[in-house]
Amino acid sequence: MEESKIDSSVGFSPKEMDSLMKYFVGNNCKYREQIIIPRTVGPIHIKSIDEKRVEAVFESCAFKSLVASVMGYGLGAALGLFSASVSPNITAPDAPQQTAREIFRDLKFSTLSYAKNFALVGLMFSAVECTIESYRGKGDWKNGTYAGGITGGLIGLRAGLKPGIVGALGFAAFSTAIDYYMRH
Repeated sequence: MEESKIDSSVGFSPKEMDSLMKYFVGNNCKYREQIIIPRTVGPIHIKSIDEKRVEAVFESCAFKSLVASVMGYGLGAALGLFSASVSPNITAPDAPQQTAREIFRDLKFSTLSYAKNFALVGLMFSAVECTIESYRGKGDWKNGTYAGGITGGLIGLRAGLKPGIVGALGFAAFSTAIDYYMRH
C-alpha cells in the first residue's frame, strides 16, 4: 500500500512528462527568430543556412585557388598574346617568309605557354596563402609574404638551390610590396 502511494506521488502525469521532455530535449520554439538585435547603421539581416553554405563555399581555399588559377590563365593569355605580337621574328635574309599559319601557330604557343604559367603561379600562391591564413587564423601581410616565399622558392628550385633562395626572397618581397600597396 505504501509502495503505490509513493509511486503516485513521485511519477509525472503524461502532460507533465510531455512538457518536461519538450523543455529538456527541445521544443518547437525558434529562438533565433525572436532575437532582438539593436540597429546601428542599416538594417540587420540574419543569414539563412543556405546563405551560410554559399558563403562557406566562396571562402574555401579550393574555390579561391580555382578563381586565382582561372584569372591567372586569362591574364597570362593576354600577356602572352601581347608579347607574341611585339616579339620580332628575325630570320635570315635568304629564308622564306613566314606564312600566316606559322605566325598564328607561334602566337598560339606563346599565348598558351604564358597562360599555363600564370595559372599555375596563381593557383600555387593562392592555395599556399589561404592555407597559411587558415593555419594562423589571421589575415595580415605576413600571409602573403610567407606564401610568396614558398611559391617563389618552389618555382626557383627547378633551376637549383641558389635560384630557389633568390626566387623565394624576390617573390616574398614582391608579395609584401603588393600587399602593402593594396592595404594602404
